[in-house]
Amino acid sequence: MRILMLGGTGFVGRAVVEDALSRGHDVTIFSRGRSGAALFPQVPRLVGDRETDDYSALAAGSWDAVVDSSGYVPRHVNNAMDALGDRVGRYVFVSSHAVYERSGVGPGSTEDTPRRTPVRDTEELFEETYGPLKVACEDDVQARFGERASIVRLGKVAGPHDPQNGLTYYVRRAAAGGRLALPGRPEQPVQLIDSRDAARLMVRLIEDGRGGAFNAVGPAETLTMADVIQLCARAAGTEVEIVPVPEQDAQGSFFPLIRDPEDWHRMQRDPARAVAAGMPQTPFATTVADVLAWDRERGLPPLPFGFTAEEEAKALAEAG
Repeated sequence: MRILMLGGTGFVGRAVVEDALSRGHDVTIFSRGRSGAALFPQVPRLVGDRETDDYSALAAGSWDAVVDSSGYVPRHVNNAMDALGDRVGRYVFVSSHAVYERSGVGPGSTEDTPRRTPVRDTEELFEETYGPLKVACEDDVQARFGERASIVRLGKVAGPHDPQNGLTYYVRRAAAGGRLALPGRPEQPVQLIDSRDAARLMVRLIEDGRGGAFNAVGPAETLTMADVIQLCARAAGTEVEIVPVPEQDAQGSFFPLIRDPEDWHRMQRDPARAVAAGMPQTPFATTVADVLAWDRERGLPPLPFGFTAEEEAKALAEAG
């Protein structure tokens, strides 16, 4: 099948391209061409810029499906759909669990959970607008493509090449062993979808011609923050002592910590529909081992996330 990737050299997009190529599909990447130039040398590239509405490179060609991993505001999505017209069969839109209402939701929530009110009067992305802007994007894709719209709502994503360095912090810190400061509760539930599992779902939706909305969450096993950290230590062959410390400022934010237990349902969503559609759920130990290997291979660069060594030492000393 012919697949157009809007984005494709970053994290999730990269995984989608890799999966599609491994399945023998013909892939074309549309991007700004500013990063990942050495990736996928066999893949045709079309250069454009969604921020400046430059879709001229899409004026010709047709595809069985498009995967939109770089649409964050309705303008992005609508201009892409306008540029493609009727020359694409299916539209796979990469959305987020941020579309869902935050209150009145319990564990095990499905894709039928009420969504937040769409926002269209801003393009500023921050905590209060990200989800509502994605809701507006979803609505526009579904209005235009109907049954040919596939909406993949990602939970927290983990895996090699993660630009957010979320899981990477815990993998690297646990590999050092010893007392580990956790500014949260060890019993907090955690859901992290392996980027490669999310990619496999998207390609399967295209192959099977399946529309609708899907919660892309994993792994299959139930995890807590303590489980995550201990699995990270096990992958590195170390031992850690988890020391809960008070919430405090550190560089970046402590993904995937959720402070209020009333919000823990956001890490307890039901992936049954996505699993039934063909999404695998890689064992978390495998994801951790692969992140550890990737981080070491790239030379352990500084992380813009989590405690610095000095901050953690101070937090541990205060914890006693």
